[in-house]
Amino acid sequence: MADTKEGMTQEQHHVTIEAPQALQDKGEEVKEVEEKPQNKTKTKRVASLDIFRGLTVALMVLVDDAGGEWPVIGHAPWNGCNLADFVMPFFLFIVGVAIALALKRIPKRLMAIRKVIWRTIKLLFWGLLLQGGYSHAPDKLTYGVDMKRIRWCGILQRIALAYLVVALFEISTRNAQVKDLSHQWFSIFKMYIWHWVLGASVLIIYLAVLYGTRVPDWHFIVHNEDSTLLGKMLTVTCNVRGKLDPPCNAVGYVDRKVLGINHMYQHPAWKRSKACTYSSPHEGPFRDDAPAWCVAPFEPEGILSSISAILSTIIGVHFGHVLIHMKDHSSRLWHWTVMGSALLIFGITLHFTHAIPLNKQLYTLSYVCVTAGAAALVFSAFYVLVDIWKLRYLFLPLEWIGMNAMLVYVMAAADIFAGFINGWYYDNPHNTLVHWIQKHIFIDVWHSTKVGILLYVIFAEILFWAIVAGIFHRLGIYWKL
Repeated sequence: MADTKEGMTQEQHHVTIEAPQALQDKGEEVKEVEEKPQNKTKTKRVASLDIFRGLTVALMVLVDDAGGEWPVIGHAPWNGCNLADFVMPFFLFIVGVAIALALKRIPKRLMAIRKVIWRTIKLLFWGLLLQGGYSHAPDKLTYGVDMKRIRWCGILQRIALAYLVVALFEISTRNAQVKDLSHQWFSIFKMYIWHWVLGASVLIIYLAVLYGTRVPDWHFIVHNEDSTLLGKMLTVTCNVRGKLDPPCNAVGYVDRKVLGINHMYQHPAWKRSKACTYSSPHEGPFRDDAPAWCVAPFEPEGILSSISAILSTIIGVHFGHVLIHMKDHSSRLWHWTVMGSALLIFGITLHFTHAIPLNKQLYTLSYVCVTAGAAALVFSAFYVLVDIWKLRYLFLPLEWIGMNAMLVYVMAAADIFAGFINGWYYDNPHNTLVHWIQKHIFIDVWHSTKVGILLYVIFAEILFWAIVAGIFHRLGIYWKL
């Protein structure tokens, strides 16, 4: 998931590539508005937001490619929150901040709406292309997808939904006058009260469906070619209401009814749970007594959970509003850190009191609060280090990634570059350059697959693409949606 800029001014010899700004909204031309006495405006990039975006993209690459060997950083099999579970809400938070900053600069409402709709369409297109199943890179040198089994949802599709809803709402309610709110804590909440009404409405709809829907028994046919149950029809017994366990929650039920079970993600993290395998949290052979749902599909970016995910973007928009309206660093940081800490504490309390568990796949309220609070504190820390203490040079690799996030997302996180490299092999498809580098330069040197893979991802993927993004930045080339 990545972001970039909008409306960058380039010199004539610079090149701007119009492309998916899916990940880029998260980073629109992130600029801070400063008022001048003559009512003229001057814009300045908020470098900390670029760096935060770059960190999030780097984390995505790390957990996707090293999570298999290091499950502690991969997605939690069900309840809980590992490092990988912070990536999606961090992206949505960044999208929210960027919405607040970017849409203020588009004077005409109709023009802003057109931009939002067009960008949403591009996000959906790239999401289907990259995660719908068309490309099987880098491990399988095949492409194409059976339309009977295409995956409709994914990372960019979720970003598209949150972006569309929140951006259109921001456009329709952007009549607030720019005023100094440095010492008025609740004034900014009152100024944007309708945003919180939207957030409350989203939360009510989500909770009502999650706890009020009766989930009936359901069945499915196993399509996994590696399973000994291939072609068999299995039944999952539910007939319950308000359950948050893997087989019988309303999130999965809504997706099965609306999307169709064949259009859902075929390799959910729950397959690594203790109920399914003795190797948990690693992947491994299923237990002999594993329940039927262990081999069933589940959509982690589904419909109901994506509705809840809108809350992460609304919170991000609020932090962008603080950046616009509060003019001094101390007021901004005080507001951000207090609100971030409150969200974090509230979410942790919900989880450990067993009221609402932390669960990324269901996108529960506790998960929204914990991840939004963490995003707020990380952003605040970067703001202090970069925009106040001027230590920007320490984070240049992350800033370069953040300024060209779509490039790194497509090439690294979506495995397009690795798939291209793997297409050139010697003797057999497993003898590729990527495999050779992993084995001989990293794994054999450290005599450890775990350490070797971790170092490969850090240096041969994240650092490599940071350098490439830095070169593109130097040349004025940015991949935008």
